[in-house]
Amino acid sequence: TIVMLTTITERGRVKCHQYWPRLFETQEYGKLMVKCIKDRQTTNCCYREFSIRDRMTNEERRVTQMQYIAWPDHGVPDDPKHFIQFVDEVRKARMGSVDPIVVHCSAGIGRTGVLILMETAACLVESNEPVYPLDIVRTMRDQRAMLIQTP
Repeated sequence: TIVMLTTITERGRVKCHQYWPRLFETQEYGKLMVKCIKDRQTTNCCYREFSIRDRMTNEERRVTQMQYIAWPDHGVPDDPKHFIQFVDEVRKARMGSVDPIVVHCSAGIGRTGVLILMETAACLVESNEPVYPLDIVRTMRDQRAMLIQTP
């Protein structure tokens, strides 16, 4: 699963290169063939599924991309309820899986950090553990400097 927390362009600037093909198209990346087999958009999100095939072995894997598109650059979502629902969807997609999730935004510290913080806090709540957001951010910053810079 890939969680993308940015759009391709924001305020006329490229924030992320489109690293996937359009619906039903295939792109070659070295020995890998990537095909977009599903693409669904809601007001706040895009959901895509890719088939990734190794050209040498013909082994195929499916990758899901969940993209939140309603978080403006240098701002916050208009309605936090939508982002909280998106985090819940990410958590449901993760449920029962041991596979890692890749989370990215444009710089990799703001929106990415907020999603990881919310996921961590939700896990603590479910375990009846106390939640101290600032302590969680401090711990996360040990692994990624400058994570979540603004209140």
